[in-house]
Amino acid sequence: MDGIATLSAFVGRWFALIVVVAGGIALATPDTFAGGGALVPYLLMVIMLGMGMTLRATDFAIVARRPWALLLGVAAQYVVMPGVAWLLTQALSLPAAVAAGVILVGAAPGGTASNVMVYLAKGDTALSVAMTSVSTLLAPLLTPLLVLWLAGEYLPVDAGGLFTSIVQIVLVPVLLGLVLRLVVPRVVERVLPALPLVSVVGITAVVVVVVAGSADTITSVGLVVVLAVVLHNGLGLALGYGIARVTGMDVSARRAISIEVGMQNSGLAAGLATVHFSPAAALPAAVFSVWHNVSGSLLAGHWARRDPAAGRVDGRDGVLVRETER
Repeated sequence: MDGIATLSAFVGRWFALIVVVAGGIALATPDTFAGGGALVPYLLMVIMLGMGMTLRATDFAIVARRPWALLLGVAAQYVVMPGVAWLLTQALSLPAAVAAGVILVGAAPGGTASNVMVYLAKGDTALSVAMTSVSTLLAPLLTPLLVLWLAGEYLPVDAGGLFTSIVQIVLVPVLLGLVLRLVVPRVVERVLPALPLVSVVGITAVVVVVVAGSADTITSVGLVVVLAVVLHNGLGLALGYGIARVTGMDVSARRAISIEVGMQNSGLAAGLATVHFSPAAALPAAVFSVWHNVSGSLLAGHWARRDPAAGRVDGRDGVLVRETER
Protein backbone atom coordinates (compact mmCIF):
# COMPACT_ATOMS: atom_id res chain seq x y z
CA MET A 1 0.00 0.00 0.00
CA ASP A 2 3.03 2.31 0.22
CA GLY A 3 2.90 2.92 -3.52
CA ILE A 4 -0.81 3.74 -3.39
CA ALA A 5 -0.26 6.07 -0.44
CA THR A 6 2.47 7.88 -2.37
CA LEU A 7 0.23 8.18 -5.44
CA SER A 8 -2.64 9.42 -3.27
CA ALA A 9 -0.42 12.09 -1.78
CA PHE A 10 0.74 13.14 -5.24
CA VAL A 11 -2.73 13.49 -6.77
CA GLY A 12 -3.96 15.22 -3.63
CA ARG A 13 -1.18 17.79 -3.93
CA TRP A 14 -1.91 18.42 -7.61
CA PHE A 15 -5.67 17.96 -7.43
CA ALA A 16 -6.60 21.42 -8.72
CA LEU A 17 -4.27 21.13 -11.73
CA ILE A 18 -5.52 17.62 -12.51
CA VAL A 19 -9.12 18.81 -12.51
CA VAL A 20 -8.30 21.85 -14.69
CA VAL A 21 -6.52 19.69 -17.27
CA ALA A 22 -9.31 17.09 -17.27
CA GLY A 23 -11.93 19.83 -17.60
CA GLY A 24 -10.01 21.33 -20.53
CA ILE A 25 -9.97 17.96 -22.30
CA ALA A 26 -13.71 17.57 -21.70
CA LEU A 27 -14.37 21.07 -23.06
CA ALA A 28 -12.30 20.38 -26.18
CA THR A 29 -13.87 16.96 -26.87
CA PRO A 30 -17.31 16.96 -25.18
CA ASP A 31 -18.67 14.12 -27.33
CA THR A 32 -16.05 11.81 -25.84
CA PHE A 33 -17.77 11.96 -22.47
CA ALA A 34 -21.37 12.11 -23.62
CA GLY A 35 -23.71 9.92 -21.59
CA GLY A 36 -21.54 9.91 -18.49
CA GLY A 37 -24.14 11.68 -16.39
CA ALA A 38 -25.71 8.40 -15.31
CA LEU A 39 -22.49 7.44 -13.52
CA VAL A 40 -22.27 10.61 -11.40
CA PRO A 41 -24.47 9.45 -8.48
CA TYR A 42 -22.53 6.19 -8.20
CA LEU A 43 -19.18 8.00 -8.22
CA LEU A 44 -20.43 10.22 -5.40
CA MET A 45 -21.65 7.20 -3.42
CA VAL A 46 -18.15 5.73 -3.53
CA ILE A 47 -16.65 9.04 -2.40
CA MET A 48 -19.10 9.37 0.49
CA LEU A 49 -18.50 5.74 1.49
CA GLY A 50 -14.83 6.64 1.76
CA MET A 51 -15.69 9.65 3.91
CA GLY A 52 -17.71 7.44 6.24
CA MET A 53 -14.80 5.03 6.56
CA THR A 54 -12.52 7.85 7.73
CA LEU A 55 -14.87 8.82 10.58
CA ARG A 56 -14.60 7.55 14.15
CA ALA A 57 -16.88 7.84 17.12
CA THR A 58 -14.34 10.17 18.74
CA ASP A 59 -14.84 12.64 15.89
CA PHE A 60 -18.26 13.42 17.35
CA ALA A 61 -16.99 13.86 20.92
CA ILE A 62 -16.68 17.58 20.30
CA VAL A 63 -20.49 17.75 20.26
CA ALA A 64 -20.44 17.13 24.01
CA ARG A 65 -17.25 19.05 24.78
CA ARG A 66 -17.85 22.19 22.72
CA PRO A 67 -21.44 22.27 21.48
CA TRP A 68 -21.48 26.05 21.05
CA ALA A 69 -18.58 26.10 18.58
CA LEU A 70 -20.05 23.25 16.56
CA LEU A 71 -23.57 24.71 16.50
CA LEU A 72 -22.24 28.12 15.49
CA GLY A 73 -20.14 26.64 12.71
CA VAL A 74 -22.91 24.48 11.24
CA ALA A 75 -25.43 27.33 11.49
CA ALA A 76 -23.00 29.63 9.66
CA GLN A 77 -22.52 26.93 7.01
CA TYR A 78 -26.23 26.72 6.25
CA VAL A 79 -26.97 30.46 6.55
CA VAL A 80 -23.96 32.24 5.05
CA MET A 81 -23.37 30.18 1.91
CA PRO A 82 -27.00 29.85 0.74
CA GLY A 83 -27.64 33.53 1.54
CA VAL A 84 -24.55 34.74 -0.30
CA ALA A 85 -25.42 32.46 -3.23
CA TRP A 86 -28.88 33.99 -3.57
CA LEU A 87 -27.52 37.55 -3.35
CA LEU A 88 -24.98 36.79 -6.09
CA THR A 89 -27.63 35.38 -8.41
CA GLN A 90 -29.53 38.65 -8.00
CA ALA A 91 -26.52 40.93 -8.33
CA LEU A 92 -25.05 39.18 -11.39
CA SER A 93 -28.39 38.44 -13.11
CA LEU A 94 -27.34 34.87 -13.78
CA PRO A 95 -29.26 32.64 -16.21
CA ALA A 96 -31.87 30.51 -14.46
CA ALA A 97 -30.03 27.19 -14.66
CA VAL A 98 -26.71 28.70 -13.55
CA ALA A 99 -28.42 30.60 -10.71
CA ALA A 100 -30.00 27.39 -9.46
CA GLY A 101 -26.57 25.75 -9.60
CA VAL A 102 -24.94 28.50 -7.55
CA ILE A 103 -27.67 28.19 -4.91
CA LEU A 104 -27.29 24.40 -4.88
CA VAL A 105 -23.57 24.80 -4.17
CA GLY A 106 -24.41 27.19 -1.34
CA ALA A 107 -26.94 24.79 0.16
CA ALA A 108 -24.57 21.81 0.05
CA PRO A 109 -22.82 20.57 3.21
CA GLY A 110 -19.13 21.08 3.90
CA GLY A 111 -16.60 19.20 1.79
CA THR A 112 -14.03 16.73 3.08
CA ALA A 113 -11.14 18.66 1.53
CA SER A 114 -11.77 21.34 4.14
CA ASN A 115 -10.48 19.04 6.89
CA VAL A 116 -7.10 18.82 5.19
CA MET A 117 -6.98 22.59 4.67
CA VAL A 118 -7.79 23.26 8.32
CA TYR A 119 -5.05 20.86 9.40
CA LEU A 120 -2.52 22.59 7.14
CA ALA A 121 -3.69 26.00 8.41
CA LYS A 122 -3.02 24.94 12.03
CA GLY A 123 -6.71 25.31 12.75
CA ASP A 124 -9.00 23.29 15.01
CA THR A 125 -9.07 20.04 13.04
CA ALA A 126 -11.42 18.27 15.46
CA LEU A 127 -13.97 21.07 15.05
CA SER A 128 -13.54 20.93 11.28
CA VAL A 129 -14.16 17.18 11.09
CA ALA A 130 -17.20 17.49 13.37
CA MET A 131 -18.64 20.33 11.26
CA THR A 132 -18.20 18.36 8.04
CA SER A 133 -19.79 15.27 9.57
CA VAL A 134 -22.77 17.04 11.15
CA SER A 135 -23.48 19.25 8.13
CA THR A 136 -23.36 16.15 5.93
CA LEU A 137 -25.82 14.28 8.15
CA LEU A 138 -28.15 17.30 8.11
CA ALA A 139 -27.95 17.68 4.34
CA PRO A 140 -30.90 15.40 3.44
CA LEU A 141 -33.20 17.75 5.35
CA LEU A 142 -31.65 21.21 4.95
CA THR A 143 -30.32 21.14 1.40
CA PRO A 144 -33.66 20.39 -0.33
CA LEU A 145 -35.50 22.96 1.80
CA LEU A 146 -32.96 25.68 1.08
CA VAL A 147 -32.89 24.94 -2.65
CA LEU A 148 -36.69 24.93 -2.80
CA TRP A 149 -36.86 28.25 -0.95
CA LEU A 150 -34.07 30.10 -2.77
CA ALA A 151 -33.97 28.52 -6.23
CA GLY A 152 -37.69 27.92 -6.74
CA GLU A 153 -37.99 31.27 -8.51
CA TYR A 154 -35.54 30.10 -11.19
CA LEU A 155 -36.51 26.48 -11.87
CA PRO A 156 -39.07 23.95 -10.62
CA VAL A 157 -37.52 22.20 -7.59
CA ASP A 158 -38.45 18.66 -6.60
CA ALA A 159 -37.56 18.86 -2.90
CA GLY A 160 -38.73 15.28 -2.32
CA GLY A 161 -36.53 14.02 -5.13
CA LEU A 162 -33.54 15.96 -3.76
CA PHE A 163 -34.16 14.48 -0.31
CA THR A 164 -34.24 10.94 -1.72
CA SER A 165 -31.10 11.50 -3.79
CA ILE A 166 -29.14 12.93 -0.84
CA VAL A 167 -30.19 10.02 1.38
CA GLN A 168 -29.04 7.58 -1.29
CA ILE A 169 -25.87 9.41 -2.29
CA VAL A 170 -24.76 10.77 1.10
CA LEU A 171 -26.47 9.37 4.16
CA VAL A 172 -26.53 5.66 3.33
CA PRO A 173 -22.87 5.47 2.12
CA VAL A 174 -21.58 7.53 5.06
CA LEU A 175 -23.40 5.40 7.62
CA LEU A 176 -22.24 2.24 5.83
CA GLY A 177 -18.66 3.51 6.01
CA LEU A 178 -19.05 4.15 9.75
CA VAL A 179 -20.39 0.62 10.25
CA LEU A 180 -17.53 -0.90 8.27
CA ARG A 181 -15.02 0.97 10.42
CA LEU A 182 -16.64 -0.46 13.53
CA VAL A 183 -17.08 -4.02 12.23
CA VAL A 184 -13.89 -4.58 10.21
CA PRO A 185 -11.48 -1.89 11.43
CA ARG A 186 -8.34 -3.70 10.25
CA VAL A 187 -9.61 -3.98 6.70
CA VAL A 188 -10.62 -0.32 6.68
CA GLU A 189 -7.24 0.77 8.04
CA ARG A 190 -5.57 -1.04 5.14
CA VAL A 191 -7.59 0.78 2.49
CA LEU A 192 -7.50 4.25 4.10
CA PRO A 193 -4.31 5.32 2.23
CA ALA A 194 -6.13 4.78 -1.08
CA LEU A 195 -9.16 6.91 -0.24
CA PRO A 196 -7.67 10.29 -1.27
CA LEU A 197 -6.89 8.76 -4.67
CA VAL A 198 -10.46 7.46 -4.97
CA SER A 199 -11.85 10.90 -4.08
CA VAL A 200 -9.67 12.73 -6.61
CA VAL A 201 -10.53 10.28 -9.39
CA GLY A 202 -14.23 10.48 -8.53
CA ILE A 203 -14.43 14.28 -8.37
CA THR A 204 -12.35 14.60 -11.56
CA ALA A 205 -14.75 12.25 -13.37
CA VAL A 206 -17.73 14.29 -12.15
CA VAL A 207 -16.15 17.53 -13.36
CA VAL A 208 -15.36 15.99 -16.76
CA VAL A 209 -18.98 14.87 -17.22
CA VAL A 210 -20.34 18.25 -16.13
CA VAL A 211 -17.99 20.27 -18.36
CA ALA A 212 -18.70 18.03 -21.36
CA GLY A 213 -22.43 18.36 -20.84
CA SER A 214 -22.36 22.14 -20.48
CA ALA A 215 -19.73 23.04 -23.09
CA ASP A 216 -22.09 25.42 -24.90
CA THR A 217 -22.99 27.21 -21.67
CA ILE A 218 -19.32 27.62 -20.74
CA THR A 219 -18.58 29.51 -23.95
CA SER A 220 -21.41 31.96 -23.30
CA VAL A 221 -21.35 32.59 -19.53
CA GLY A 222 -18.10 31.00 -18.40
CA LEU A 223 -16.50 34.20 -17.06
CA VAL A 224 -19.62 35.17 -15.13
CA VAL A 225 -19.73 31.71 -13.52
CA VAL A 226 -16.08 32.02 -12.50
CA LEU A 227 -16.76 35.46 -11.00
CA ALA A 228 -19.75 34.11 -9.07
CA VAL A 229 -17.74 31.18 -7.73
CA VAL A 230 -14.76 33.30 -6.66
CA LEU A 231 -17.02 35.80 -4.89
CA HIS A 232 -19.10 33.04 -3.28
CA ASN A 233 -16.06 31.24 -1.93
CA GLY A 234 -14.24 34.39 -0.84
CA LEU A 235 -17.23 35.86 0.97
CA GLY A 236 -17.86 32.52 2.67
CA LEU A 237 -14.30 32.37 3.97
CA ALA A 238 -14.38 35.99 5.16
CA LEU A 239 -17.83 35.88 6.76
CA GLY A 240 -17.11 32.55 8.44
CA TYR A 241 -14.00 33.99 10.03
CA GLY A 242 -15.77 37.21 10.98
CA ILE A 243 -18.67 35.42 12.66
CA ALA A 244 -16.30 33.23 14.66
CA ARG A 245 -14.23 36.25 15.70
CA VAL A 246 -17.22 38.35 16.76
CA THR A 247 -18.56 35.49 18.87
CA GLY A 248 -15.29 35.14 20.76
CA MET A 249 -13.82 31.96 19.25
CA ASP A 250 -10.09 31.44 19.55
CA VAL A 251 -7.90 31.78 16.46
CA SER A 252 -7.71 28.06 15.67
CA ALA A 253 -11.51 27.78 15.80
CA ARG A 254 -11.87 30.87 13.61
CA ARG A 255 -9.68 29.26 10.98
CA ALA A 256 -11.68 26.04 11.11
CA ILE A 257 -15.05 27.78 10.81
CA SER A 258 -13.81 30.06 8.03
CA ILE A 259 -12.58 27.18 5.88
CA GLU A 260 -15.57 24.97 6.67
CA VAL A 261 -18.02 27.70 5.69
CA GLY A 262 -16.14 28.68 2.54
CA MET A 263 -15.49 25.17 1.18
CA GLN A 264 -18.48 23.18 -0.02
CA ASN A 265 -19.17 19.60 -1.09
CA SER A 266 -19.23 20.78 -4.69
CA GLY A 267 -19.08 17.23 -6.01
CA LEU A 268 -22.42 16.51 -4.36
CA ALA A 269 -23.85 19.75 -5.74
CA ALA A 270 -22.68 18.82 -9.24
CA GLY A 271 -24.24 15.38 -8.96
CA LEU A 272 -27.57 16.69 -7.71
CA ALA A 273 -27.66 19.38 -10.39
CA THR A 274 -26.93 16.82 -13.11
CA VAL A 275 -29.71 14.50 -11.92
CA HIS A 276 -32.39 17.05 -11.01
CA PHE A 277 -31.67 20.09 -13.19
CA SER A 278 -29.24 20.19 -16.12
CA PRO A 279 -25.51 20.07 -16.93
CA ALA A 280 -25.56 23.89 -17.05
CA ALA A 281 -26.81 23.97 -13.45
CA ALA A 282 -23.89 21.73 -12.50
CA LEU A 283 -21.34 24.12 -14.01
CA PRO A 284 -20.91 26.36 -10.91
CA ALA A 285 -20.19 23.27 -8.82
CA ALA A 286 -17.57 22.07 -11.30
CA VAL A 287 -15.80 25.43 -11.20
CA PHE A 288 -16.12 25.54 -7.41
CA SER A 289 -14.43 22.11 -7.20
CA VAL A 290 -11.31 23.62 -8.70
CA TRP A 291 -11.33 27.09 -7.19
CA HIS A 292 -12.01 26.27 -3.54
CA ASN A 293 -9.01 23.95 -3.49
CA VAL A 294 -6.83 26.73 -4.89
CA SER A 295 -8.11 29.40 -2.49
CA GLY A 296 -8.12 26.98 0.43
CA SER A 297 -4.52 25.99 -0.21
CA LEU A 298 -3.41 29.63 -0.46
CA LEU A 299 -5.22 30.57 2.74
CA ALA A 300 -3.94 27.51 4.60
CA GLY A 301 -0.38 28.32 3.50
CA HIS A 302 -0.73 31.89 4.77
CA TRP A 303 -2.13 30.83 8.13
CA ALA A 304 0.38 28.02 8.51
CA ARG A 305 3.11 30.67 8.77
CA ARG A 306 1.30 32.35 11.67
CA ASP A 307 1.06 30.77 15.11
CA PRO A 308 -2.64 30.46 16.05
CA ALA A 309 -1.84 30.91 19.73
CA ALA A 310 -2.25 34.34 21.29
CA GLY A 311 1.39 34.14 22.26
CA ARG A 312 4.29 32.01 21.19
CA VAL A 313 7.96 31.66 22.02
CA ASP A 314 10.32 32.81 19.31
CA GLY A 315 12.73 29.92 18.74
CA ARG A 316 15.70 32.19 18.10
CA ASP A 317 15.91 34.04 21.40
CA GLY A 318 13.18 32.64 23.64
CA VAL A 319 11.27 35.94 23.68
CA LEU A 320 7.51 35.70 24.11
CA VAL A 321 5.89 37.22 21.03
CA ARG A 322 2.31 38.44 21.12
CA GLU A 323 0.51 37.55 17.88
CA THR A 324 -3.12 38.12 17.02
CA GLU A 325 -5.13 37.90 13.84
CA ARG A 326 -7.38 40.68 12.67
